[in-house]
Amino acid sequence: MMVAIFTAAGCGNSAKDKKGDLGDIKVKLEKKKKEKSSLDAEIRKLEEQIAQLDPNAANVAKLVSVDSVRVQDFIHYIELQGKIDADNIVSVMPRGMPAQVKELYVKRGDVVKKGQLLAKLDDAVMLQQVSALKTQLAYAENIYNRQKNLWDQGIGTEVQLITAKNNVDALNKQIATLTETWNTSFVYAPVSGIADEVNIKTGETFTGANNQIKIVNNNSLKMVTEVPENYVAHVKKGDKVIVSVPESGKDSISSVISMVSTSINPTTRSFITEAKLPADPLLKTNQLATLKILDYKAKAALVVPVNVVQTDEKGKYVYVIEKTGNKMVARKKPVTVGEAYNGNIEIKNGLTGGDTIITEGNRTVYDGQAVTTTTKI
Repeated sequence: MMVAIFTAAGCGNSAKDKKGDLGDIKVKLEKKKKEKSSLDAEIRKLEEQIAQLDPNAANVAKLVSVDSVRVQDFIHYIELQGKIDADNIVSVMPRGMPAQVKELYVKRGDVVKKGQLLAKLDDAVMLQQVSALKTQLAYAENIYNRQKNLWDQGIGTEVQLITAKNNVDALNKQIATLTETWNTSFVYAPVSGIADEVNIKTGETFTGANNQIKIVNNNSLKMVTEVPENYVAHVKKGDKVIVSVPESGKDSISSVISMVSTSINPTTRSFITEAKLPADPLLKTNQLATLKILDYKAKAALVVPVNVVQTDEKGKYVYVIEKTGNKMVARKKPVTVGEAYNGNIEIKNGLTGGDTIITEGNRTVYDGQAVTTTTKI
Protein backbone atom coordinates (compact mmCIF):
# COMPACT_ATOMS: atom_id res chain seq x y z
CA MET A 1 0.00 0.00 0.00
CA MET A 2 2.83 2.40 0.86
CA VAL A 3 4.53 1.63 -2.45
CA ALA A 4 1.38 2.63 -4.33
CA ILE A 5 1.18 5.89 -2.39
CA PHE A 6 4.80 6.74 -3.12
CA THR A 7 4.33 5.90 -6.81
CA ALA A 8 1.30 8.15 -7.13
CA ALA A 9 3.17 10.96 -5.42
CA GLY A 10 6.10 10.45 -7.76
CA CYS A 11 3.85 10.66 -10.82
CA GLY A 12 2.26 13.81 -9.48
CA ASN A 13 5.63 15.42 -8.93
CA SER A 14 6.76 14.39 -12.41
CA ALA A 15 3.70 16.05 -13.98
CA LYS A 16 4.29 19.20 -11.93
CA ASP A 17 7.96 19.24 -12.94
CA LYS A 18 7.02 18.99 -16.62
CA LYS A 19 4.52 21.84 -16.27
CA GLY A 20 7.17 23.88 -14.46
CA ASP A 21 9.75 23.23 -17.21
CA LEU A 22 7.22 24.17 -19.91
CA GLY A 23 6.42 27.39 -18.08
CA ASP A 24 10.11 28.28 -17.79
CA ILE A 25 10.63 27.65 -21.52
CA LYS A 26 7.68 29.86 -22.43
CA VAL A 27 9.00 32.66 -20.22
CA LYS A 28 12.44 32.39 -21.83
CA LEU A 29 10.88 32.44 -25.31
CA GLU A 30 8.94 35.63 -24.56
CA LYS A 31 12.08 37.21 -23.14
CA LYS A 32 14.08 36.35 -26.26
CA LYS A 33 11.32 37.71 -28.51
CA LYS A 34 11.39 41.01 -26.65
CA GLU A 35 15.18 41.12 -26.86
CA LYS A 36 15.04 40.43 -30.61
CA SER A 37 12.42 43.13 -31.15
CA SER A 38 14.51 45.62 -29.20
CA LEU A 39 17.66 44.61 -31.09
CA ASP A 40 15.93 44.92 -34.47
CA ALA A 41 14.74 48.42 -33.54
CA GLU A 42 18.29 49.45 -32.52
CA ILE A 43 19.71 48.11 -35.80
CA ARG A 44 17.21 50.10 -37.83
CA LYS A 45 17.94 53.28 -35.88
CA LEU A 46 21.66 52.83 -36.51
CA GLU A 47 21.00 52.20 -40.21
CA GLU A 48 18.91 55.36 -40.40
CA GLN A 49 21.66 57.34 -38.67
CA ILE A 50 24.22 55.98 -41.14
CA ALA A 51 21.94 56.98 -44.01
CA GLN A 52 21.70 60.53 -42.63
CA LEU A 53 25.47 60.83 -42.09
CA ASP A 54 26.37 59.09 -45.33
CA PRO A 55 23.84 59.89 -48.09
CA ASN A 56 25.74 57.64 -50.49
CA ALA A 57 24.88 54.68 -48.29
CA ALA A 58 21.17 55.52 -48.55
CA ASN A 59 21.46 55.67 -52.33
CA VAL A 60 22.67 52.07 -52.55
CA ALA A 61 19.45 50.39 -53.64
CA LYS A 62 18.54 47.14 -51.91
CA LEU A 63 16.86 44.43 -53.97
CA VAL A 64 13.45 43.48 -52.57
CA SER A 65 10.31 41.62 -53.66
CA VAL A 66 6.96 43.38 -53.63
CA ASP A 67 3.25 42.75 -53.91
CA SER A 68 0.09 44.85 -53.88
CA VAL A 69 -2.26 45.06 -50.94
CA ARG A 70 -5.17 42.85 -51.93
CA VAL A 71 -8.82 43.81 -51.49
CA GLN A 72 -10.83 40.63 -50.99
CA ASP A 73 -13.34 38.91 -48.77
CA PHE A 74 -11.58 37.66 -45.65
CA ILE A 75 -12.72 34.67 -43.60
CA HIS A 76 -11.39 33.15 -40.42
CA TYR A 77 -11.95 29.60 -39.21
CA ILE A 78 -11.32 27.96 -35.87
CA GLU A 79 -9.67 24.61 -36.66
CA LEU A 80 -10.14 21.77 -34.17
CA GLN A 81 -9.75 18.00 -34.02
CA GLY A 82 -12.73 15.78 -33.29
CA LYS A 83 -14.23 12.41 -34.14
CA ILE A 84 -17.11 10.89 -36.06
CA ASP A 85 -19.95 9.54 -33.94
CA ALA A 86 -23.48 8.24 -34.50
CA ASP A 87 -26.78 9.02 -32.80
CA ASN A 88 -27.74 5.35 -32.68
CA ILE A 89 -24.92 3.36 -31.10
CA VAL A 90 -26.45 0.82 -28.75
CA SER A 91 -24.84 -1.72 -26.50
CA VAL A 92 -27.57 -4.36 -26.20
CA MET A 93 -28.50 -5.19 -22.60
CA PRO A 94 -30.54 -8.10 -21.22
CA ARG A 95 -34.08 -7.04 -20.28
CA GLY A 96 -33.97 -9.30 -17.24
CA MET A 97 -31.26 -10.93 -15.19
CA PRO A 98 -28.01 -12.04 -16.89
CA ALA A 99 -28.29 -15.60 -18.16
CA GLN A 100 -26.53 -18.19 -20.26
CA VAL A 101 -26.90 -17.96 -24.04
CA LYS A 102 -28.70 -20.99 -25.48
CA GLU A 103 -28.93 -19.77 -29.09
CA LEU A 104 -27.17 -16.91 -30.91
CA TYR A 105 -28.76 -15.62 -34.12
CA VAL A 106 -26.37 -12.80 -35.08
CA LYS A 107 -22.72 -12.47 -36.02
CA ARG A 108 -20.43 -9.49 -36.39
CA GLY A 109 -21.16 -7.43 -39.51
CA ASP A 110 -24.76 -8.59 -39.91
CA VAL A 111 -27.41 -6.06 -40.89
CA VAL A 112 -30.15 -6.18 -38.26
CA LYS A 113 -33.58 -4.58 -38.02
CA LYS A 114 -35.24 -3.14 -34.95
CA GLY A 115 -37.10 -5.93 -33.14
CA GLN A 116 -35.05 -8.73 -34.74
CA LEU A 117 -34.27 -11.70 -32.46
CA LEU A 118 -30.56 -11.71 -31.65
CA ALA A 119 -30.21 -14.35 -28.94
CA LYS A 120 -32.16 -16.80 -26.80
CA LEU A 121 -31.16 -17.06 -23.14
CA ASP A 122 -31.55 -20.05 -20.81
CA ASP A 123 -35.22 -20.29 -19.73
CA ALA A 124 -35.44 -23.82 -18.30
CA VAL A 125 -36.11 -22.78 -14.70
CA MET A 126 -38.76 -20.22 -15.69
CA LEU A 127 -40.54 -22.73 -17.92
CA GLN A 128 -40.65 -25.21 -15.03
CA GLN A 129 -42.10 -22.52 -12.76
CA VAL A 130 -44.73 -21.58 -15.33
CA SER A 131 -45.66 -25.27 -15.78
CA ALA A 132 -46.02 -25.72 -12.01
CA LEU A 133 -48.21 -22.63 -11.72
CA LYS A 134 -50.43 -23.79 -14.58
CA THR A 135 -50.94 -27.10 -12.76
CA GLN A 136 -51.90 -25.20 -9.61
CA LEU A 137 -54.20 -22.97 -11.68
CA ALA A 138 -56.02 -25.97 -13.16
CA TYR A 139 -56.59 -27.32 -9.65
CA ALA A 140 -57.74 -23.91 -8.34
CA GLU A 141 -60.15 -23.46 -11.29
CA ASN A 142 -61.59 -26.91 -10.60
CA ILE A 143 -62.17 -26.03 -6.93
CA TYR A 144 -63.73 -22.72 -7.93
CA ASN A 145 -66.09 -24.34 -10.44
CA ARG A 146 -67.18 -26.93 -7.85
CA GLN A 147 -67.69 -24.22 -5.24
CA LYS A 148 -69.75 -22.13 -7.68
CA ASN A 149 -71.96 -25.08 -8.57
CA LEU A 150 -72.62 -25.66 -4.88
CA TRP A 151 -73.32 -21.96 -4.37
CA ASP A 152 -75.75 -21.97 -7.27
CA GLN A 153 -77.60 -24.82 -5.46
CA GLY A 154 -77.68 -22.86 -2.23
CA ILE A 155 -74.94 -24.96 -0.65
CA GLY A 156 -71.85 -23.50 1.01
CA THR A 157 -70.92 -19.95 1.99
CA GLU A 158 -70.11 -16.86 0.00
CA VAL A 159 -66.72 -16.66 1.69
CA GLN A 160 -65.79 -20.06 0.31
CA LEU A 161 -66.75 -18.94 -3.21
CA ILE A 162 -64.81 -15.65 -2.95
CA THR A 163 -61.75 -17.46 -1.57
CA ALA A 164 -61.78 -19.93 -4.45
CA LYS A 165 -62.13 -17.07 -6.96
CA ASN A 166 -59.25 -15.13 -5.37
CA ASN A 167 -57.00 -18.20 -5.59
CA VAL A 168 -57.68 -18.43 -9.34
CA ASP A 169 -57.04 -14.71 -9.87
CA ALA A 170 -53.81 -14.77 -7.87
CA LEU A 171 -52.44 -17.71 -9.86
CA ASN A 172 -53.36 -16.02 -13.17
CA LYS A 173 -51.43 -12.92 -12.09
CA GLN A 174 -48.41 -15.00 -11.07
CA ILE A 175 -48.42 -16.77 -14.42
CA ALA A 176 -48.71 -13.46 -16.29
CA THR A 177 -45.79 -11.99 -14.30
CA LEU A 178 -43.62 -15.06 -14.80
CA THR A 179 -44.51 -15.20 -18.50
CA GLU A 180 -43.36 -11.57 -18.87
CA THR A 181 -40.14 -12.49 -17.08
CA TRP A 182 -39.75 -15.49 -19.40
CA ASN A 183 -40.09 -13.12 -22.40
CA THR A 184 -36.93 -11.33 -21.24
CA SER A 185 -34.97 -14.44 -22.20
CA PHE A 186 -35.45 -13.34 -25.82
CA VAL A 187 -32.90 -10.64 -26.78
CA TYR A 188 -34.14 -8.31 -29.55
CA ALA A 189 -32.40 -5.54 -31.48
CA PRO A 190 -33.46 -2.16 -29.99
CA VAL A 191 -32.49 -0.29 -33.19
CA SER A 192 -31.75 -1.06 -36.83
CA GLY A 193 -28.13 -1.01 -38.01
CA ILE A 194 -24.98 -3.10 -38.23
CA ALA A 195 -23.89 -5.59 -35.55
CA ASP A 196 -20.55 -3.85 -35.11
CA GLU A 197 -19.45 -6.08 -32.24
CA VAL A 198 -20.58 -9.56 -31.18
CA ASN A 199 -18.36 -10.60 -28.29
CA ILE A 200 -20.49 -13.46 -26.94
CA LYS A 201 -20.78 -17.17 -27.71
CA THR A 202 -23.35 -19.86 -27.04
CA GLY A 203 -22.89 -21.11 -23.49
CA GLU A 204 -21.46 -17.85 -22.16
CA THR A 205 -23.35 -15.57 -19.77
CA PHE A 206 -24.95 -12.55 -21.42
CA THR A 207 -24.69 -9.50 -19.15
CA GLY A 208 -24.53 -6.70 -21.74
CA ALA A 209 -21.21 -5.47 -20.37
CA ASN A 210 -18.15 -4.70 -22.52
CA ASN A 211 -20.21 -4.36 -25.72
CA GLN A 212 -21.07 -8.05 -25.95
CA ILE A 213 -23.48 -7.03 -28.73
CA LYS A 214 -23.16 -3.50 -30.13
CA ILE A 215 -25.32 -2.14 -32.92
CA VAL A 216 -24.29 0.94 -34.91
CA ASN A 217 -26.63 2.84 -37.20
CA ASN A 218 -24.52 4.95 -39.59
CA ASN A 219 -27.57 6.62 -41.12
CA SER A 220 -27.36 9.38 -38.51
CA LEU A 221 -23.73 10.47 -38.21
CA LYS A 222 -22.32 13.54 -36.49
CA MET A 223 -19.01 15.27 -35.85
CA VAL A 224 -18.30 15.59 -32.12
CA THR A 225 -15.67 18.13 -31.07
CA GLU A 226 -14.29 19.42 -27.78
CA VAL A 227 -13.92 23.20 -28.15
CA PRO A 228 -11.57 25.08 -25.75
CA GLU A 229 -13.50 27.42 -23.47
CA ASN A 230 -11.69 30.51 -24.80
CA TYR A 231 -13.85 30.13 -27.93
CA VAL A 232 -17.12 30.11 -25.98
CA ALA A 233 -18.10 33.56 -27.28
CA HIS A 234 -17.23 32.63 -30.89
CA VAL A 235 -19.14 29.35 -31.30
CA LYS A 236 -22.91 29.04 -31.31
CA LYS A 237 -25.64 26.78 -32.68
CA GLY A 238 -26.20 27.35 -36.40
CA ASP A 239 -22.60 28.39 -37.18
CA LYS A 240 -21.33 27.13 -40.55
CA VAL A 241 -18.61 24.48 -40.39
CA ILE A 242 -16.45 22.42 -42.73
CA VAL A 243 -15.62 18.82 -41.79
CA SER A 244 -12.57 17.12 -43.31
CA VAL A 245 -11.84 13.39 -42.99
CA PRO A 246 -8.59 12.91 -44.97
CA GLU A 247 -8.44 9.13 -44.50
CA SER A 248 -11.84 8.69 -46.17
CA GLY A 249 -10.60 10.19 -49.44
CA LYS A 250 -13.73 12.32 -49.59
CA ASP A 251 -14.04 16.05 -50.19
CA SER A 252 -14.75 18.33 -47.24
CA ILE A 253 -18.35 18.30 -45.96
CA SER A 254 -20.28 21.50 -45.26
CA SER A 255 -22.56 21.45 -42.23
CA VAL A 256 -23.73 23.59 -39.30
CA ILE A 257 -23.38 23.34 -35.53
CA SER A 258 -26.49 21.44 -34.39
CA MET A 259 -25.70 21.30 -30.66
CA VAL A 260 -23.55 23.25 -28.21
CA SER A 261 -23.24 21.88 -24.66
CA THR A 262 -24.30 24.18 -21.84
CA SER A 263 -21.45 23.31 -19.47
CA ILE A 264 -17.64 23.37 -19.41
CA ASN A 265 -15.77 20.16 -18.64
CA PRO A 266 -13.78 21.03 -15.47
CA THR A 267 -10.96 18.66 -16.44
CA THR A 268 -10.40 19.59 -20.10
CA ARG A 269 -11.77 23.16 -19.84
CA SER A 270 -13.75 22.61 -23.02
CA PHE A 271 -17.34 22.25 -24.22
CA ILE A 272 -18.89 19.85 -26.73
CA THR A 273 -20.28 20.72 -30.15
CA GLU A 274 -22.02 18.47 -32.66
CA ALA A 275 -22.54 18.85 -36.41
CA LYS A 276 -24.74 16.49 -38.46
CA LEU A 277 -23.10 14.51 -41.29
CA PRO A 278 -24.66 12.62 -44.22
CA ALA A 279 -24.73 8.83 -44.17
CA ASP A 280 -21.72 7.43 -45.99
CA PRO A 281 -20.08 3.97 -45.90
CA LEU A 282 -16.64 5.66 -45.96
CA LEU A 283 -17.34 7.47 -42.68
CA LYS A 284 -16.79 5.34 -39.58
CA THR A 285 -17.59 6.01 -35.94
CA ASN A 286 -14.55 7.12 -33.88
CA GLN A 287 -12.79 8.19 -37.10
CA LEU A 288 -10.65 11.28 -36.52
CA ALA A 289 -11.67 14.41 -38.41
CA THR A 290 -10.94 18.14 -38.58
CA LEU A 291 -13.64 20.70 -37.88
CA LYS A 292 -13.37 24.25 -39.19
CA ILE A 293 -15.83 26.71 -37.62
CA LEU A 294 -16.42 29.96 -39.51
CA ASP A 295 -16.24 32.55 -36.70
CA TYR A 296 -15.38 35.73 -38.64
CA LYS A 297 -15.80 37.19 -42.13
CA ALA A 298 -15.30 40.63 -43.69
CA LYS A 299 -16.18 41.76 -47.19
CA ALA A 300 -13.74 43.85 -49.28
CA ALA A 301 -11.05 43.65 -46.58
CA LEU A 302 -7.42 44.73 -47.02
CA VAL A 303 -5.31 41.58 -46.88
CA VAL A 304 -1.53 41.02 -46.82
CA PRO A 305 0.70 37.99 -46.17
CA VAL A 306 1.07 37.54 -42.42
CA ASN A 307 4.89 37.42 -42.63
CA VAL A 308 5.18 41.03 -43.86
CA VAL A 309 3.79 42.39 -40.58
CA GLN A 310 6.49 43.22 -38.04
CA THR A 311 6.41 44.41 -34.44
CA ASP A 312 8.44 46.93 -32.47
CA GLU A 313 7.94 48.75 -29.19
CA LYS A 314 5.33 51.02 -30.81
CA GLY A 315 3.23 48.26 -32.35
CA LYS A 316 2.66 46.59 -35.72
CA TYR A 317 4.05 47.94 -39.02
CA VAL A 318 4.84 47.00 -42.60
CA TYR A 319 7.22 48.38 -45.21
CA VAL A 320 5.77 49.84 -48.39
CA ILE A 321 7.48 51.31 -51.45
CA GLU A 322 7.19 54.99 -52.12
CA LYS A 323 8.41 56.72 -55.28
CA THR A 324 10.59 59.79 -54.72
CA GLY A 325 11.53 61.29 -58.04
CA ASN A 326 13.21 58.60 -60.11
CA LYS A 327 13.96 56.30 -57.21
CA MET A 328 12.01 54.09 -54.87
CA VAL A 329 12.44 54.06 -51.11
CA ALA A 330 11.15 51.89 -48.30
CA ARG A 331 8.66 53.54 -45.95
CA LYS A 332 7.64 52.20 -42.56
CA LYS A 333 3.86 52.22 -42.17
CA PRO A 334 2.22 51.60 -38.76
CA VAL A 335 -0.83 49.34 -39.14
CA THR A 336 -3.71 47.99 -37.12
CA VAL A 337 -4.31 44.31 -37.79
CA GLY A 338 -7.36 42.07 -37.47
CA GLU A 339 -7.64 38.29 -37.70
CA ALA A 340 -4.99 36.06 -39.31
CA TYR A 341 -5.80 32.86 -41.18
CA ASN A 342 -4.19 30.56 -43.73
CA GLY A 343 -1.07 32.73 -44.15
CA ASN A 344 -2.96 36.01 -44.56
CA ILE A 345 -3.84 38.81 -42.13
CA GLU A 346 -6.49 41.51 -42.29
CA ILE A 347 -5.30 45.15 -42.15
CA LYS A 348 -7.82 47.36 -40.36
CA ASN A 349 -5.94 50.68 -40.65
CA GLY A 350 -2.69 52.06 -42.09
CA LEU A 351 -2.85 50.86 -45.70
CA THR A 352 -5.03 51.38 -48.73
CA GLY A 353 -5.91 49.09 -51.60
CA GLY A 354 -3.16 49.15 -54.21
CA ASP A 355 -0.32 50.06 -51.82
CA THR A 356 2.87 48.24 -52.76
CA ILE A 357 4.27 46.28 -49.81
CA ILE A 358 7.72 44.73 -49.49
CA THR A 359 7.30 40.98 -49.08
CA GLU A 360 10.93 39.81 -49.19
CA GLY A 361 13.82 41.79 -47.79
CA ASN A 362 11.40 43.66 -45.54
CA ARG A 363 13.29 42.62 -42.41
CA THR A 364 16.59 44.08 -43.57
CA VAL A 365 15.48 47.48 -44.91
CA TYR A 366 14.96 50.70 -42.96
CA ASP A 367 12.76 53.74 -43.39
CA GLY A 368 13.98 55.85 -46.30
CA GLN A 369 16.35 53.25 -47.75
CA ALA A 370 16.57 53.12 -51.54
CA VAL A 371 15.21 49.86 -52.94
CA THR A 372 14.90 48.22 -56.29
CA THR A 373 12.83 45.35 -57.56
CA THR A 374 12.66 43.16 -60.62
CA THR A 375 8.90 43.81 -60.74
CA LYS A 376 7.80 46.86 -62.67
CA ILE A 377 5.82 49.22 -60.44
